[in-house]
Formats: sequence, C-alpha cells, structure tokens
Amino acid sequence: MKIPFVSFLPMEKELNNDLRGAFDRVFTRSWYIEGEEDKAFEKAFAEYCGTKYCIGVGNGLDALMLSLRALGVGVGDEVIVPSNTYIATALAVTYVGATPVFVEPDIRTFNINPALIEEKITGKTKAIMPVHLYGQACDMDPIMAIAKKHNLFVVEDCAQAHGATYKGEKIGTFGDAAGFSFYPGKNLGALGDAGAVVTNNKDIADKVRALGNYGSDYKYHHVYKGCNSRLDELQAAFLSAKLPHLDRMNEERRRIAAKYTAGIKNPKITVPFVLDDCVPVWHIYGIRCAEREKLEKHFTERGIGFNKHYPIPMHLQECYKELNIPRGALPIAEEISSTELSIPMYYGMTDEEVQYVIEELNKF
Repeated sequence: MKIPFVSFLPMEKELNNDLRGAFDRVFTRSWYIEGEEDKAFEKAFAEYCGTKYCIGVGNGLDALMLSLRALGVGVGDEVIVPSNTYIATALAVTYVGATPVFVEPDIRTFNINPALIEEKITGKTKAIMPVHLYGQACDMDPIMAIAKKHNLFVVEDCAQAHGATYKGEKIGTFGDAAGFSFYPGKNLGALGDAGAVVTNNKDIADKVRALGNYGSDYKYHHVYKGCNSRLDELQAAFLSAKLPHLDRMNEERRRIAAKYTAGIKNPKITVPFVLDDCVPVWHIYGIRCAEREKLEKHFTERGIGFNKHYPIPMHLQECYKELNIPRGALPIAEEISSTELSIPMYYGMTDEEVQYVIEELNKF
C-alpha cells in the first residue's frame, strides 16, 4: 500500500465545483485586489474565530510580523517565542528589529511551557508569542496571567490550528492579535500563499491593514513605512469556498487521530498528549521515537510517507548563529528535533490506510 504523508486530492475532488465556481466568479468580475471576495472572507473568518476584525494578508509570516509592528514592537525589544516551532515565528520577530528569546516546550505537548516563561522576562521584553503547534492550543490561562502581570503583549501564532479550542474558546481570541497562515497544506488552505490577522482591537486592525497596504490609510496617503501584503481576491474566494467545510474536516482529522492514539501500542513509540481543556484539530500527528532513522527506513520500505517537524531547532540554524546559543542549551527542543516523526494525516484517509500505518508502527 502507498500512503502519502499528505494528499489534497480527496478534499479537492469533493470541493471541485465550489473551487471552480470561486475562480469563475473572480475572473468574470475582473477585480483581483481589495474587492468583494476579500471583504466577504474577512467577515466570515472573523465570525468563525469569534473576533471583531480580520485583515487578510499575503502569508502567515507577514501576519505575525504586521501584528508585532502594529503593537509597536521593534529595535531593542525582546519577544518570547517557543524553542520548538517553525522558523517563521522567530523570523517575524527578527523582521521588526526585535530579538527572539527561546523558551522550552512541555515535552508532552511540544507547546511552550508557561512555567518557564517568567525566568526569561527582562526589562526589554515586549511580547509573548505562543504557537499552537500541530493544531493543539497552548495552555493560555497562565500565559495570559504572566502577560498581564508584566504588561506584555500577546500575539498568538495560529498557523497550524484553525478551529482549535481552549476551554471552549477558539484560539486567536486570547491575545492582542493572532496570525493565521493559509498555506495550501494547512487545515484551511488557499491554493497559494495567504494569511490573516484577527483581533478585537480596532486600532490594531486599522494599523495592520495600513501597514500591509504600503502604510496607506487611504489611496496615496501614507502614514507608515509599510509593505505590500494583501490577501488577493482569488485566494479569498478559494478560502470562502473551503471555510464552511472546515469544522467537518477537522472532525475527520480528530477521528483519524483517535484511531492512531488507540491503535498504536508499540512501546518504542510515544503518541501525542492532549491537555484536558484542549480540542485539537490535528494539523500534524507527531509521534516520537528514539530510533527514528530506523523507523524512517521501515516506513519507506512499506510505502508510508512521513515528515520531520523540525529536524534542526531554530537556535542551531545558521541564520541565528549570532544569538550564540550552543548545542545543549535548549535540550527539550533538541530532543524533539531528533525524535519527532509526523505520520500521514489528512482529510480523506481511509480506515484501511490508517490501519495499515498503525500495523506497521506496531510491527516496528
């Protein structure tokens, strides 16, 4: 049996007419930037998240960067980020001129450990950027309490967690602002790069929109030294076609994840841990295995796709060598980077495919 790590085919086949209709609608209208599709999606996604405002931007990295800029984070500031995440989180901090400060995750959830945040706070700390990694919400109550105590902003990185909840509330609603990615592989993915910022603060929303539109609050009037980061009409239309199906497709991911968690019995494999107050959306189902290279070979020989999130931790990437963080300084991030393996997880996986992956894991 051949099982890819991810496949869009089942979803795209099911939504074929809706997606083609979205394209035809935009093409017929001949309006491609800042039009009705963008407005409609922003309204619908804000309602979905439970926030007052949504601003479409070019991609998830821009969503985080523009959120930080709108909050006034810049040169000389520090932003606390998890040591275990995709590099875009740290890059957003770097792009505004601030310094990322890495805090280790909870080894069980891979998400930032709130108990380790305060020891990294200094007089330069301006914000905390928790990442809802793999589709599971961070433990937000203690994070928000720390932020309030130290008068810090919170920008949620929601790139992998569209629709995930914490204590019954959707992620993206806890901090001052939140950034989403709609990269095609996300649970809610465009057919190209796209992103959004959500917030309940009108001033932040207005500033994000202006910053992403060349710093302009109205045509040819530029308040800020902005950039070009806008959600185009075509991607907005595709996202509007997919959004009504997101909860149903997330529920299917939860069903697959439940089968994995119940079926994987191999003591060499550590399955994901879920906090009691969280309902994940399983963008990624990441296991851990001390013999990862052997498991990769086992999967390859049996036609099972996989990925590693993330094989080189951020502090050991060449681009961040100026931070002078030596190997061994962030042992939990390094442990995860050397043992994590992401197994097939996508809408449309059959029960037979899921069972095959389980059986091969148990044989290993």
